[in-house]
Amino acid sequence: MPNPKRKHSPARRDSRRAANWKLETKSLSSCPACGAMRLPHRVCAACGAYNGKIEVVRKEKKTDEQNPQ
Repeated sequence: MPNPKRKHSPARRDSRRAANWKLETKSLSSCPACGAMRLPHRVCAACGAYNGKIEVVRKEKKTDEQNPQ
């Protein structure tokens, strides 16, 4: 089995290893119900729709006018 004649520098070694370690951009698609950007095959975080139906009912935030004390 062949062996290297000279030692590779740490910079050469690290640049080779770093070439395969990149962040990939996520593919986003627009929600057909509300138009917000979302991940494909996931429930929309903005409106809760998936596959043309509302799957998750969004809760309304309570304000002082709706909840007087």
